[in-house]
Amino acid sequence: MKNVNRRDFLKLSGSTLIGLTIGGVALRANAAEKVDLEDPTAVALKYVHESKVEGKNCANCLYVKGGEGADWRPCQLFGGKLVAAKGWCSAWQPMS
Repeated sequence: MKNVNRRDFLKLSGSTLIGLTIGGVALRANAAEKVDLEDPTAVALKYVHESKVEGKNCANCLYVKGGEGADWRPCQLFGGKLVAAKGWCSAWQPMS
């Protein structure tokens, strides 16, 4: 059995923790589903995948978090499901 000194142990532990964290985030991001236009919440909020309202879209909405620059992003109003960055709904609020 190989003896591991404290420094090597800390390096291994730190890199393992980072790997698990990044891997978990990536899996959650890939597992998220896109909002269906037939979803009851989408219908109630009049959600569309492409905004017809000038200057108002999901990319600049207060409720859309993370995924900057991505075409689909998680939205708090839809339980973390992904909305189109070009989308819009009646609950749109400007980022502060």
